[in-house]
Parts: sequence; structure tokens; C-alpha cells
Amino acid sequence: MIVASTPRLTRIVSEVWKPLLVLFIWDVIVTVTYYLLPFRAPSLPLTLFGTVLALLIGFRDNSAYQRWWEGRVLWGSMINASRSLSREARNFLPIGEAHDMRRTIVLRQIAYVNALRCQLRRQPVDDQVLQYLSRGEAEPALARTNIANGLLDGTGRRIDDARRAGWIDTIQQSRMESTLVDIANAQGGMERLKNTPLPNQYRFFPTLFTHVFCILLPIGLVETLGFATPLGSTVAGLMFLAVLQIGEDLVDPFANTVHDVPLTAMCRTIEIDLLQSIGDQAPGPITPHKGVLW
Repeated sequence: MIVASTPRLTRIVSEVWKPLLVLFIWDVIVTVTYYLLPFRAPSLPLTLFGTVLALLIGFRDNSAYQRWWEGRVLWGSMINASRSLSREARNFLPIGEAHDMRRTIVLRQIAYVNALRCQLRRQPVDDQVLQYLSRGEAEPALARTNIANGLLDGTGRRIDDARRAGWIDTIQQSRMESTLVDIANAQGGMERLKNTPLPNQYRFFPTLFTHVFCILLPIGLVETLGFATPLGSTVAGLMFLAVLQIGEDLVDPFANTVHDVPLTAMCRTIEIDLLQSIGDQAPGPITPHKGVLW
């Protein structure tokens, strides 16, 4: 997620130079053709076209932002539920005999959120997952198609083992299971966003109409702008392409790009809070790198 207050010029140029160059070349071709082979440009209702197109792209961008924001809200819920699970494990499980069980539940939750981060970004499980699990704990989960869900199931079994050992009662078990349900619901919402793209009509038609508009734009402006057509038409077309790209950038909140939800930073937040809750040394928070928080 870009957190810098001002955009970096190099990043902007890297994202827009290709469409900018194509637009400019097309506008130059139209302008040169108009003066070499004089023709009467058709009277195009560009204002009407542009207004309708702006509404269409704006509607699409709003839908994309809603998806991005929902992803951020779900991860906020995951942070809160992780803190609650750690607090319940610390307060419900007795000091002494259940010390190892308490640590196991907390460390498994840190591994779980990092496994979920890897799944959502379509990455293999990394060291942040494996360093908090013993080989015996990791293997059953790694054998599952959904590794994060396997870790969550294992945490549920640990809680049931604690109840069978008499360390917690059924009411405390129900409370902890309720927290696991909140975690599972948040994961399900994230997987829904990741696995369900915007309907094809939302993606295809705004893209098609924007490119058609950019093609027609210099033809409708050349009589008015003359030699300034390449500049005016390119800038106007670039604005529409930029707004179109906003939707592309936000539609997948877990795409592992500079525009996605900062999963790495939020997993580190959970890691810090949970380790400190059991008295362990915690790493420092993730800080932005070149204006981007990952």
C-alpha cells in the first residue's frame, strides 16, 4: 500500500509511459493526416461520450474500492480476533502445567496469519510460518490443500485437548471456539474476495469504451485544436486511462503489488502483539520502503 503523502515521479512514469506513448503517436498520426490530406472531421458528441464514460468508469472504480476496503476491514477483524485468542489462552489456561499449551496456541496463530497471507498472495509458505511450528505440528497442516485452515483446525484440537485435560471448562472452550469462528469467517471473506473477480461486464466494457473514446478523441478535436491536438488529446485520454487503471489496481486487494492491502505489515502487528502477550521478545514493526508499506 502506498503511504507516501506525495507520489513518486518514477513510479508514476513507469505506470503511464506506455499508454501515454501510444496515445501521443495516434494523436500525431491523426493531426498529420488532417493537414496532409485535408478532411472534414465528423462532429462527434465527445462531451456526451465523455460524461457517460466517466460515470461508467466511476461506478466500476467504486466497486473496486469497496472490494479493497472490505479486504482491509476483514484483516482488521483478523487482528482483533488474534489478540482475543491470545488473551483467552493466557487468561483461561492455568499457569504452570498448561504453559506449553498456552504458548502453542499463541504461536500457531502467528503461523496461521502468515500462512493465510501467503495463500492470498499466491505465494509458497515462507519462513514466517515454519519458524513458529515444530515439524510434528507443521506436517499435518502442510499436507492440506488449505494450509491456513489446517492450522486453524489444529488450534481447535489443542483447545479441545485443554478441556479434556481439565485446564479449561466447557464455557471457556465455547468462548475460545467462538473466537476461532470469527477468525474462520474473516478468512472465508478474504477467500471470497480473492477467488471471485468482478463480473466480466464490469471489466470488459469500461476498458473497451475507454479505448474507443481515446481513438475518437483526436478526430473530434483536430479541427478545434489544430497542431495542439497531440498535447490536448493525449492529456485528456490519459486522464480517462488513469481512472480506468485505478479500478485495475484496487480490484484485487491481495495481489502483492504496491496498491494492495499491507498484509506483511499487519501480520507483523499480530506477531508483535501475540509474542509480547506471552512475554517473548518481539521483532520491530514493518516500516514503509520508498513510500510503500507491504
